[in-house]
Amino acid sequence: MADYDYDLFVIGAGSGGVRAARLTALGGKRVAIAEEFRVGGTCVIRGCVPKKFMVMASEVSHALEIAEGYGWSFDKAEFDWPTFLEAKDVEIARLSGIYAANLGKAGVDLLHGRAVLKDAHTVEVTHRDGGESQTITAEKILIATGGRPWKPEDLPGVEHAITSEEAFHLPELPKRILIAGGGYIAVEFAGIFAGLGVETTLIYRGPNILRGFDDDVRAHLAGEIEKRGIKVILGCQHTSLEKTADGIVNHLENGMSLETDVVMFATGRVPHVKDLGLQTAGVKIDDNGAICVDAFSRTSADNIWAIGDVTDRMNLTPVAIREAVAFHETVYRNNPQHFDYEAVATAVFSQPPVGVVGLSESEARHACPGEVDVYVTRFRPMKYAFTGSDERMLMKLVVDATSQKVVGVHIVGPEAPEMIQIAAIAVKAGLTKAQWDATCAVHPTMAEELVTLKEKQSPDARAG
Repeated sequence: MADYDYDLFVIGAGSGGVRAARLTALGGKRVAIAEEFRVGGTCVIRGCVPKKFMVMASEVSHALEIAEGYGWSFDKAEFDWPTFLEAKDVEIARLSGIYAANLGKAGVDLLHGRAVLKDAHTVEVTHRDGGESQTITAEKILIATGGRPWKPEDLPGVEHAITSEEAFHLPELPKRILIAGGGYIAVEFAGIFAGLGVETTLIYRGPNILRGFDDDVRAHLAGEIEKRGIKVILGCQHTSLEKTADGIVNHLENGMSLETDVVMFATGRVPHVKDLGLQTAGVKIDDNGAICVDAFSRTSADNIWAIGDVTDRMNLTPVAIREAVAFHETVYRNNPQHFDYEAVATAVFSQPPVGVVGLSESEARHACPGEVDVYVTRFRPMKYAFTGSDERMLMKLVVDATSQKVVGVHIVGPEAPEMIQIAAIAVKAGLTKAQWDATCAVHPTMAEELVTLKEKQSPDARAG
């Protein structure tokens, strides 16, 4: 048996890579992990955690409006961007430090540098501090390098635009911003900047935002975010960007020209595989640049595995963590496992937020053997009763009419992400509509609508 420096070498210290490294080291194996930026990966450093802080900061303005309807008054309520950035960065540094400390406690060697595959068992690590590169061998290698934002490099003037990564570190809060994209990242940042008082425009080339979500959700959210002051332009994209003395002029294919201070592209993410040495090690990628893996996360190289966003299967932090656990159980505990991607709940921290689990109505009509029953309600949340707001909530249940199982739950409105986590248990368990109905409501809550929906929507009904 070959004598390797380590039993396992992990490339990428995000949520998935860290979990796999720790579990394997705690099991008595020699483990090292390399991270080219900061420990914590996309979620902790430049993704869901700092973005959630920004969402919570921006929601305060809406909360103040609601509070005034309940008799509160506020004089000169102001938001200070530098103060927020400092508090956010301190917390992110603390979380990154915890990740690093936990690796150390588990006995994992942490290397701060970029690792590149030289062959199927060898990596070369270029250290961030400028020291000499280091060649390391390992019996097994796990790639967990995540993804990075993508923007159209062939668009004239695109060099003047930022991505979500730069949005976390803007030196000052802009007065005007245009966000290109219609996915969850674009919609979330539109809500963030609008909530912080920025004149916000969202532009998307498709017919509606949140492609891949249920059509009722898409239409409802598009209307609701406009109520929050976001200007939404659909079916359109840039032809060029022009830097001027006063800002950036966005030239659009519909003939419009809009001047903003910042332009942000949130037009998708791509697997982070550039110059990683995959071909040298015999690791295949697909046409989209994602690492090809089997159900157990094994690549085309027998001793190399890959998990998380770099495989472009289901790009969610909790999924990467589950994939890491399955990898460890399969490879080091002789307990072959693979993650079940069915009925995974997800949330969009838009304003208002979205919570989804299971099939959309369209997906259910293709997947279910017979008819599909749909239950929909739209109502004004109780908290808005005093404010005169016309914001409305959407709740939708999609039911397989043959089995009567609830196969999809879709919520748009306050606390939707919190509700969907609980609803996901019922959907994952395969509970029927009758079992949902047999659950006593908690009153007065928004969530009680989930167990009191009785009227089926007729197939041709599409209430606005």
